[in-house]
Amino acid sequence: MSPGTERPIDEVDVLVDAWRRERPDLDVGPLEVLSRVSRLARHLDLARRAAFEAQHLEPWEFDVLAALRREGAPYTLSPGRLLQVTLVTSGTMTNRIDRLEAKGLVARVPDPNDGRGVQVVLTADGRSRVDDALTDLLAHERDILSALPAADRDHLADLLRRLTLPFDTA
Repeated sequence: MSPGTERPIDEVDVLVDAWRRERPDLDVGPLEVLSRVSRLARHLDLARRAAFEAQHLEPWEFDVLAALRREGAPYTLSPGRLLQVTLVTSGTMTNRIDRLEAKGLVARVPDPNDGRGVQVVLTADGRSRVDDALTDLLAHERDILSALPAADRDHLADLLRRLTLPFDTA
């Protein structure tokens, strides 16, 4: 904004002003940042769901397929490694693999390094669906970020990294 121009008011400004009026004894400053992050997360969730629905995928399906796709050829991970990258329990992962296998998006194959183990491999259909979903998702995400110049997006990414890093390393 140029000097003398008022900044636009959003929903967070309205709620922060109300809290300041009702609870002047509290520092509600954190709401100015984190309520916006929370609202943005909701919009991002809606954009993700739209991108995944176009490929007939649930968000959790995309997460598993994307983890396999990011591995590169031959797009294979152990169920244990899938647990680590998707942050779910063993029982949940078994259920997810079963459901994805029933849809023909992944297959279980013997682990070549452990005769008792299995690996989960992305099928051609799974690869195609996750690739198309990612393309759609990135288009939605570019739209969300389009109001910011590239330098601001980079700066925001750096700031958010600093906020999330303690959670990622805990």
